[in-house]
Amino acid sequence: MAQAERAAELARLLDAAQAKLAAAEQSAEEARALAEQLGEAEERLEAERAAADKLRKELAEQRFQAEVANWKLSSIKVARWNRLGDAIKSGKSNPMRLAKGLRGAAKPVKRPSAPKRKPVAGAGKAKDERPGAAFQATSTTRTLGGASFKLKPFRVPTGPNTRPHLTAAVIADPHAEALLRYEWRQTTGFTPRDFARVLPLEVPHLLVVESVTQGPWAEEIAGEPGDGLKALLAWCAERGIRTVFWHTGGDVAAYAAASELFEHRFTTDLTVAWPRLQFGVQPRVHNPLPLAGGRIDRVLTLDQLLPGHLAYPDVLTSYRWPAAADCPPGTPQWRLAEIAACGTPIGTEPDARRAHVALRRAYQMGTMTERIDELLDAIGLPSARATLNTSVLLPILDPYLMEHALAQVAKQSGVDQLIVVGPPEAELRARDVLPDVDVIYRRPQPSMTEGAMLNAGIDLCEADLVAVMDPRDVYGSHYLSDLRRAFLFSTADIVGKAAYYAHLRKPQATLLKQPDAEYSYLPEIAGATLLARRNTLRELRFADLTDGWDEVLMRQCRTDGIKVFSADRFGYVRVRDEDRWLLGAALLVEYGSAEPHALI
Repeated sequence: MAQAERAAELARLLDAAQAKLAAAEQSAEEARALAEQLGEAEERLEAERAAADKLRKELAEQRFQAEVANWKLSSIKVARWNRLGDAIKSGKSNPMRLAKGLRGAAKPVKRPSAPKRKPVAGAGKAKDERPGAAFQATSTTRTLGGASFKLKPFRVPTGPNTRPHLTAAVIADPHAEALLRYEWRQTTGFTPRDFARVLPLEVPHLLVVESVTQGPWAEEIAGEPGDGLKALLAWCAERGIRTVFWHTGGDVAAYAAASELFEHRFTTDLTVAWPRLQFGVQPRVHNPLPLAGGRIDRVLTLDQLLPGHLAYPDVLTSYRWPAAADCPPGTPQWRLAEIAACGTPIGTEPDARRAHVALRRAYQMGTMTERIDELLDAIGLPSARATLNTSVLLPILDPYLMEHALAQVAKQSGVDQLIVVGPPEAELRARDVLPDVDVIYRRPQPSMTEGAMLNAGIDLCEADLVAVMDPRDVYGSHYLSDLRRAFLFSTADIVGKAAYYAHLRKPQATLLKQPDAEYSYLPEIAGATLLARRNTLRELRFADLTDGWDEVLMRQCRTDGIKVFSADRFGYVRVRDEDRWLLGAALLVEYGSAEPHALI
């Protein structure tokens, strides 16, 4: 009888969990539908704005033509011959009036000034000067095998800058300009004719000139240096502005004469004996944030993926489109890195695990932020910027879990500080296991909840980011470095995992929770995967609970409008003896260990 009641209770719980899962899936579907409606509304709004701008220009032209007509009429009225005619007409029967009128007509009269065209005022805000504001995708249609596909364009972010204290004047092709625009305050678009007027508006700290192949500077740089380039470099020399030539393509001999005029020279070509400045991925645009419409269920060749007519913002859309990209031998390494950094598998078959490893490797090869650090150090300018150094909060309620918990932290890279709240022996053991980490220990009070332990540690954290780790769970060696990466391309204050693997010991089941929740802004993530900006956590604090403190924290985030971002599914395993909710709310992967699936 007891077993039957227990089975009935389990069945009821399973039904309830499945009902919640169905409701969540329905909500997700509704959210996707709303996103599509929002995209369509934005397109209609853009069309309405374009129509309004056209009407505004037509109205301004009509007003100008009316002003011209009035000016012509006024000019005719004050003309000498017209005034003579008026005098003769009015004085033909009165000789005295005629003589007076002729004398007045003989005097010079100032003619009215001709009207000038005025700039058409826009209906919206002033021009947005943030990086990426005018650098958006325009081509939304792709053609494959005669079939046409309409894409939701990837929206190029409009900031922030990595080094807002630094201003650079940049002459570059669209690709290099996209890589550099988020690294400093960037001035572009000036020409050999107007640089002396444009650059003084915000005098730059350095000038960076790429070996451009198009635009007004191309002829100035290739072959014999042009007068415009010489004048620009002289202008910089007078003001102590450092000058950098960056050779990124073409025969270096074609740029030899021009490059000699610069203070510093760099190249991407390994055969050229100049200091190296290689391309790197730009996290703000080369990242796994998906397109609104998702991926197409096809593997595309590089020619299909990137037809020649695409501008670079449209290239960023295409990178995110296919299930996989089949790239031929000889594809430039920077191109492969950019595709991989956008989360697209490279090969003949889609493979999420291989794609994640390739993404990680693309970032490990170096980001443009790291490349610019090297450039600034070489030319003697400060490369100061915000860091992603990390403090780890480790509350240990069960002394038997201490060794396991410390081993999980020891695997991680980039840990500057460990705050341990637990049994007395944890302090010495933590210092032994983590000799290069600043370890701070606090002994918990009796009956202290996990939330209270976290509150006791948060004020001790000194790093920019704070991670919370659960002593019961398993963390891969790339866990923290993968999570930190999300702060390079998201605008969230809290990052974690809503999609993750779980292992239940009693049934020996491996589960996958919310596989569709990767790389998206969501209402909540798992508390054991929390990585947050320190100041944000200090303002929020933790609820005085052992179970459910993370749910309270996520509710507070929703109330305060704090963005929460769910990263990838890999690098973490939630470990419990049993979990009825997970059984009903997650996908069964297999009966066996979760680590081969999660830890890559």
